[in-house]
Amino acid sequence: MKAVKIKMKPGCGSSNNLLEIDQIYLEGYQENGYYYKSAIYDFLKNNPNSIQVNIHPYPNLQPVVSTNGEKYVRSEPNYTGKDNLLCLPRE
Repeated sequence: MKAVKIKMKPGCGSSNNLLEIDQIYLEGYQENGYYYKSAIYDFLKNNPNSIQVNIHPYPNLQPVVSTNGEKYVRSEPNYTGKDNLLCLPRE
């Protein structure tokens, strides 16, 4: 599966904070569409390394819990220095 675009929380359209991602558009799953980051977190806990960001070098998404207990996802760190998930197109 590929993560191809993101929707940020209202008022956070230009943010570069992973916690402010609201939904991620997935292709190659049961139905292409937007899924809440908490649902993707739960899916990844049971299916690790099954979703990649659709930007070279196509890092896997990883489930993470914030210090406040919020479920979210990030991409595997790589040479780009920025989380590839935040480089996806936004709606």
